Amino acid sequence: MVEQFVGTWKLTSSENFDDYMRAIGVGFAVRQMGNLVKPNLLFSVDDEGVISLKSQSTFKTTEIKFKLDEEFDETTADDRHTKTVITLDDGKLVQKQTWDGKETTIERSIQDGKMVAKCIMNEVVSVRTYEREA
Repeated sequence: MVEQFVGTWKLTSSENFDDYMRAIGVGFAVRQMGNLVKPNLLFSVDDEGVISLKSQSTFKTTEIKFKLDEEFDETTADDRHTKTVITLDDGKLVQKQTWDGKETTIERSIQDGKMVAKCIMNEVVSVRTYEREA
């Protein structure tokens, strides 16, 4: 089921991302950069089921490698150090990050051939839409 995410995705729209970054504690300068960049997401899966998610932009490139349902240490693009678990729930990749007593969730799903990432922190929700590159 993860196979539907495999490929390269380009950010095409972003709603409420500044509010989301503020809610998770990102400072002003980094939020300004975060609002300007249009990252590509590269999903791949190796023969042993290890999933790679690479975010590439002119600002920063980050990569996480993980197996579903297994907690791992993540250093996020905004330099938070989180305990992260990614699950597959009803066709959605659900990424839960916890740090300093806080938790945020990123739900990625495929809708009409696009990947929609819903970033949730308490009552703040940001929706970022990606289109598959050829």
